[in-house]
Amino acid sequence: MNDASIETRPAAVIFDDAASQGLHRIIVVGGGAGGLELATKLGDRLGKKRKAHVSLVERSRTHVWKPLLHEIAAGSMDPDREELDYLAQAHWHGFRYRFGEMIGLDRARRLIHLAGTFDEDGRAITPERWFSYDTLVIAIGSESNDFGAPGVGQHAIMLDTPEQAERFNRRLVNACLQATTQAEPIRPGQLHIAIVGAGATGTELAAELHRTVRGVIAFGMDRIDPEKDIRITLIEAAPRILPALPERITDATMDILKKLKVDVRTDARVTEVTSDGVMLASGDFIPSELVVWAAGVKGPDVLARLDGLEVNRWNQLVVTPTLQATRDENIFAMGDCAYLVLPGQKEAVPPRAQAAHQEASHLVGQIQRRMKGAPLKPFRYRDFGSLVSLGDYSTVGSLMGFISSRSLFVEGLFARLMYRSLYKMHLAALHGVWKTAIDTLARTLTRRTEPHVKLH
Repeated sequence: MNDASIETRPAAVIFDDAASQGLHRIIVVGGGAGGLELATKLGDRLGKKRKAHVSLVERSRTHVWKPLLHEIAAGSMDPDREELDYLAQAHWHGFRYRFGEMIGLDRARRLIHLAGTFDEDGRAITPERWFSYDTLVIAIGSESNDFGAPGVGQHAIMLDTPEQAERFNRRLVNACLQATTQAEPIRPGQLHIAIVGAGATGTELAAELHRTVRGVIAFGMDRIDPEKDIRITLIEAAPRILPALPERITDATMDILKKLKVDVRTDARVTEVTSDGVMLASGDFIPSELVVWAAGVKGPDVLARLDGLEVNRWNQLVVTPTLQATRDENIFAMGDCAYLVLPGQKEAVPPRAQAAHQEASHLVGQIQRRMKGAPLKPFRYRDFGSLVSLGDYSTVGSLMGFISSRSLFVEGLFARLMYRSLYKMHLAALHGVWKTAIDTLARTLTRRTEPHVKLH
């Protein structure tokens, strides 16, 4: 076994209650968009009807849709109002929630290894545990790739989790409070924000911050001049921003960023992040005491330690068209942590929310076919286009398949409604249409009685 911890596993393995009842044991590891949708649908169709025992393993207590993390970081969204409690979702939808992080795998015995969990004071919550499975689905997403640049871990904040997004927002508000109360003048770079990586997350964050920083300052921070003291720099190593999207979207987005006076640097590779700025390969130094790292993604490190499963150079699990691991038919992978090149295609299925949503819907049927002993069907990805939200300023993107399979460029209010509908589709997959509609109405009414930016 590649996982050395296999040899020291405890003699008393903790099995699901279903082990003695003869139910098919399905474990989904990772409660992101795809993993949670899959566990919810399987719980509704199989768990509630006692046709299978469905478990979701997740190291967080609550779920927030990852494409919204830039809004949490900017302060335009309160995560407390958007998060979903895994324990409650499991109770309502017929699956078990296992609090913990997967750290190992025993493929021969079909066991996954969960680390122990502890509270903020170091007291144990759950012990190290092993759970058995008949079908395992790995959906643990991706994390930011620092590409080995010095200082990223010490001086930059990544946006992989709601906690990181909230941390950046607190630093931003605290920086504004400090600048307002300090005796000395505001330092050069003190309220500058550098965003490394101009993909969708970095670009959306730049536009969102332009509005929310001014919203924070409007609450009595008169000493700060937003035009003089605030500067947002968007840094991209590729020749253009949004390099994975069509050039027309890039051009439309650049026009808006220029109007917002966002400093966009392309063909700019970061070589170091320091406490007071970002160093570029060109020798230029960008003063900034607030740095967000959104440049590139890779699979979590644990994927390379899963008992010999095949990974690519970005540490993603390599899967077949049926979404099964290349070296184990009992294991599936989906979402950002999976690497899938479909027959006839040169590029892999992109790590987007729409791909995870489609894979989750596909696996619901495939797991049921697997339980019946029927052959599995290959996954087919359909690209419905891409949308980039630039806060209240605009939304731009392209929709696919509306006119003879051609791309339709959209922007403005229609594009913004389409962007928000993606989130509502995710909520509907978790709660149903009626509950999502009622919840949307309640949030709309509540929004009118609160500040539109987070102030703490």
